[in-house]
Amino acid sequence: MSFPIRAITLDLDDTLWPFAPIGARIEQTLHAWLLQHCPRTAQRFPVEAMRELRAAVYAEHPQLAHDLSQLRKLSLVRAMELSGDDPVHAQAAFETFYSERNRVEFYPDALPALARLAARVPLAAVSNGNADLARIGVSHHFAFQLGSREHGTAKPDASIFHAACAQLGVAPHQVLHVGDHVDLDVVGAHHAGLRSCWLNRDGATWPHAQLRPDLEFTTLAALADWLDASHHPEPVAA
Repeated sequence: MSFPIRAITLDLDDTLWPFAPIGARIEQTLHAWLLQHCPRTAQRFPVEAMRELRAAVYAEHPQLAHDLSQLRKLSLVRAMELSGDDPVHAQAAFETFYSERNRVEFYPDALPALARLAARVPLAAVSNGNADLARIGVSHHFAFQLGSREHGTAKPDASIFHAACAQLGVAPHQVLHVGDHVDLDVVGAHHAGLRSCWLNRDGATWPHAQLRPDLEFTTLAALADWLDASHHPEPVAA
């Protein structure tokens, strides 16, 4: 399938890198920091208990579902208050978490493919997560990064897709959104009027009968191949 694309929006977690190993490291690194600096919190809230507390705090603040960083900070403050440690340490604990959160291991195909895509069309990151492309070291491939925290609403809400298109200066039907999540990425982009690409690295079966992605690939390199074969350069309005 070939159709005109003037820009691409990209999901991050589980699209450019797997999140599961990051999540596991985050919990262990944060617990080690708490053992050293807030031992009462570490004792009362080991990894599993901290996970349960975090889920409870998230449930109490559905209005912050788009802001994972703020929810994490609130969880740390709550844990320290309940344990008798000074919650002033919450910011330092968060920085420890955030540093580890941005230590990613890209899928083997991702970085070369990212460079190839960026050489063809403008790229924008659109994510519900709180990764920082500048800290990770790949922001130079992107025109900008739009997170749900900054926007105020998370995918699959159409407004975050439309905001990215507006910032790119490209109509939604000429923007391809690429991501791993069936509903947040593919269905969300479709309903917002964008073209969609399901990055299906695990070879899963598409679950919806009435709606399909415009494209489906198992690697980002395959998407770059498709773009190389189908792309006809068009000037993007300033």
